[in-house]
Amino acid sequence: MKDYRIQSLIQSMTDNQLDNLLISDPASIYYYTGYRNQPGERLYLLNISSAGQVQLYLNRLFPQPQDLQSEIEVIWYSDGEPILAKLVEQLTGLKIGIDKYWPSHFLLELLALNPELHPLNGSVLVDQQRAIKSLDEQELMAKASELNDQAMEAIIHQVQYGFSELTMVNKLREIYQDLNMDGFSFEPIIAYGGNGADPHHETNQDQPEIGDAVVIDIGAFYQGYASDMTRTVFYGQPSQEHLEIYDIVRRANEAAIAQIRPGVSFADIDLTARNLIEQAGYGAYFTHRLGHFIGQETHEAGDVSQYNHDLIKAGQIFSVEPGIYLPDDIGVRIEDLILVTEDGCQVLNHVTKEPIIIQPKAE
Repeated sequence: MKDYRIQSLIQSMTDNQLDNLLISDPASIYYYTGYRNQPGERLYLLNISSAGQVQLYLNRLFPQPQDLQSEIEVIWYSDGEPILAKLVEQLTGLKIGIDKYWPSHFLLELLALNPELHPLNGSVLVDQQRAIKSLDEQELMAKASELNDQAMEAIIHQVQYGFSELTMVNKLREIYQDLNMDGFSFEPIIAYGGNGADPHHETNQDQPEIGDAVVIDIGAFYQGYASDMTRTVFYGQPSQEHLEIYDIVRRANEAAIAQIRPGVSFADIDLTARNLIEQAGYGAYFTHRLGHFIGQETHEAGDVSQYNHDLIKAGQIFSVEPGIYLPDDIGVRIEDLILVTEDGCQVLNHVTKEPIIIQPKAE
């Protein structure tokens, strides 16, 4: 049951003097209600008042909810019905928190119906709550990462000449199905050679060449929670320069993880990895932040970057994924998911970070 989450949110609303909070993000609605839905263009809304009233607005085409908490009132509406006019009548005050993902045309219509409403970004309260994972969530994400480790071990050993990047993605889909996972949590990145220099490379029909680095960035859902990890392996013997680049990235990953504990800033974690890469002469080729938060969604609110001076808190889960990208030559990225504990952190991924060299089979 999600009752305690709603009650905690109501307390935050009271502390921030919000009369109502309108939540439209499907992942957040699921977080508070257990009801999962993809609404398309139709209005889909959870209205929570500081007085404790909770309403779920559903189009009659949406699935029938099962096992909702008793305090949640379902308000059904049909296409064409002036449902926002009804919503305005249900608002208990003028100071309302608006979901950052709510389409602007709904908000503009709401304000036209009552120009005295004072909308604020209400997602801050939701994001703060979702960032701290409950023990149940931590267990689910640890299991998702355990299964993702198994998938990574399996797909690494599929790399061979004759298997294009797209072929590898199809094989990965089968691996996840065999592990009873619930589909990709993002489009996998499998990048051979110079393709890996694009951090968000789109897989294609390219095949590996001897000496290539192979970036493998994969994840899938398990019971509603996402996994995500990256390993870089070599197809055939790499050059000494490429091995040195790999070692720099590995050391940056491990140095950052060693600093993670409550009270340390995200900026310090990022800079630990970034400074190591810069001192090795590759600072210009580490082109992204160190990591992102993760949970029901692969990228959740929260930024592991040199510009985020917020302090790390126990219960947060985020990625640590330094990389070096040399155009038309090589990309190396090593990514783990990290759970922050009361006195340090737990690494959720356990696939080796020692260099893996796959021996090419005879063509």
